[in-house]
Amino acid sequence: MKTRVLVTGADGYLGSRLAARLLSRGTPLCLWVRASAEEERARKTAALSARLGLAIPEVEMRFGDLSHDSPFDGVEPSSISAIVHGAAVTRFNVDSATAQSVNVEGAVKLFRFAERCENLERLLLLSTVYASGLAAGVIPEAPLPEAGFANEYERSKWKAEAELVRGFDRLPWLTLRVATVLADNPAGEVTQHNAVHNTLQLLYYGFISTLPGSPATPVYLVTGDFVVDSILASLDRGEPRRVYHVAHRRDQSLRLGELVDLAFETFQEDPQFRRKSAIKPLYVDRGSFDLLRDALSGFAGGAVNQAIGSVAPFAGQLFIDKDVRNENLVSLLGRDPAGDAAALARETCRTLLRTRFGRQGDPRAA
Repeated sequence: MKTRVLVTGADGYLGSRLAARLLSRGTPLCLWVRASAEEERARKTAALSARLGLAIPEVEMRFGDLSHDSPFDGVEPSSISAIVHGAAVTRFNVDSATAQSVNVEGAVKLFRFAERCENLERLLLLSTVYASGLAAGVIPEAPLPEAGFANEYERSKWKAEAELVRGFDRLPWLTLRVATVLADNPAGEVTQHNAVHNTLQLLYYGFISTLPGSPATPVYLVTGDFVVDSILASLDRGEPRRVYHVAHRRDQSLRLGELVDLAFETFQEDPQFRRKSAIKPLYVDRGSFDLLRDALSGFAGGAVNQAIGSVAPFAGQLFIDKDVRNENLVSLLGRDPAGDAAALARETCRTLLRTRFGRQGDPRAA
């Protein structure tokens, strides 16, 4: 029987990019996508097929829902040689019940399925460097103790990691803690927006006058290409029962203040922004930010409330000085993968300006 790599969350940002790279290498795939009703399955099949530029017979597609009892019933265990588990709710503002049901209990269901895969060589759990929670100082490439969390997303990813180590250590698992994806590649192209892009947009339009955090806090940013390269290396030669930080070192990363300064410098290239005469936000402590949020909630306009609410779920992290280590990853890749963090931030901001923060296509693609 031909064995395949199972990719869960295959229609997500990282899942689809990984699937495209694996297909380019001729790797047989089983792509698992969250869907229940037939109409949803047909729509997602068509969308993923168009995105990957493939004829569906080239891969197996399977569907399920991590909140259901047996989400992987459609996958033949003996056909799977490796698993990349990327399916999760990744919103910082996810509620605790959803995070527990999908990110934790759903992951456990995947681990139990993996136990039935007799030909399994590697199981990759995609996590986040913020599974370290509110811990400061050195963040090692190792299982972590519980340290308090800024939001339920972080908590759920830590719990999924802990469940894997505690209950399924006999599996050939690898955990990849991924930093925040700022752009697709070093050219700063952006095809999916996240909390960082949304915050940059709020800064551009002047909706944030105060920013929680310390300007000295390191901000761990990577490209989608770098993440996929790291996943492929882990599939090829990663050591089971190891943790890899898909991140650059603290001394190779921007500080929060540097990122904001670079954004404002780049935004000055835009005549519309220059006419605004916008000023940089003031940095405030967490208590002051919470007081401001509570005070504005009753009477501030929708845009201001939305701005404050979008930052609040991850505000706690903007005060934490983490020293994220990546020695395991460097050893895996055989090189130091750090790029030019400042150049990446500038090019990303230029892309956001050209596309009006995703509201229109990039003119360079025309």
